[in-house]
Amino acid sequence: MSASLPMILMVFLMAASLTGLVGLLLVDRNRRMDVRLRELSSDNRQPAKPAVSAGAVSRAVRKALPRMAQPLIPDEGAERTKLTTRLILAGLYSPQAMTIFLGVKMLLIAVPVVIGLTVGSLRLVPTVYALLIGACATIVGTIGPGFWLDRRKSKRQATLRRALPDACDLIVICMEGGLSLPGSLQRVVGELRVAHPLLADELNIVQRKVKLGQPLAEALGSFATRCDLQELKTLSSVVKSAEKFGSSMVKALQNYAETLRVQRQQKAEEMAQKASTKVLFPTLLFIFPSLLIIILGPAVIQLNELMQNLNK
Repeated sequence: MSASLPMILMVFLMAASLTGLVGLLLVDRNRRMDVRLRELSSDNRQPAKPAVSAGAVSRAVRKALPRMAQPLIPDEGAERTKLTTRLILAGLYSPQAMTIFLGVKMLLIAVPVVIGLTVGSLRLVPTVYALLIGACATIVGTIGPGFWLDRRKSKRQATLRRALPDACDLIVICMEGGLSLPGSLQRVVGELRVAHPLLADELNIVQRKVKLGQPLAEALGSFATRCDLQELKTLSSVVKSAEKFGSSMVKALQNYAETLRVQRQQKAEEMAQKASTKVLFPTLLFIFPSLLIIILGPAVIQLNELMQNLNK
């Protein structure tokens, strides 16, 4: 036990340091992306302040990650396209997103093995145990980034799904006030930045595409493809149909916003119904055993003392 304690502390500290470094890289990257989007969407065109550097170690790791990612980069174009699509659906639009992601994955694969060999060579624990723990950590590092991507995608979709009815309502209000649909979209981007920053950034991309000459329905369709949301695909179809047949855009968006609000309420009710089932398992595993110990514990102690007295 005394030999394994330093090893556990060392592994914990190294894992915590590695996790903190990766998180620092991702936070710094997202912060620079947000600064760039604010700079593009600002009207005064003031130069943005340079982002604070994450430090020499962070810069060195960012330079080393693309080299570390080379063994994991798929050779086939289909696999590479599939990985790029997963990164885009998770909101990672940077051209270097694939190399950074695979570099971090290689880091999570290689570092546990190195730690296991180091701990085994220092004889803090038996070499077999150190390599076994390193192999288990390597397996986690191999499959963990994929789960992280899927979780990030699901969280992003849920955030956009909750914010979309509010955006449609604001667009309808702006159009009823006399603004065109592109003008309403530009106004909504600024109004949503506080309440729904993710949707505001995505709509800002849509607005930029419209200014470059792409039709609004196609820009919304590209937005739906980037997020893989059926609600956005339907919104693109609604706008395209209204433009094609000349129907009232305000009425179409108003009806669709009402539909989205009903769907959001139904989703909340569904989650509320699932909560009772999800609470059942922690109750059975943790609360009921504790209650049984509290209730039956004194009786067991008294029965044990009674049996000891009878044996005497």
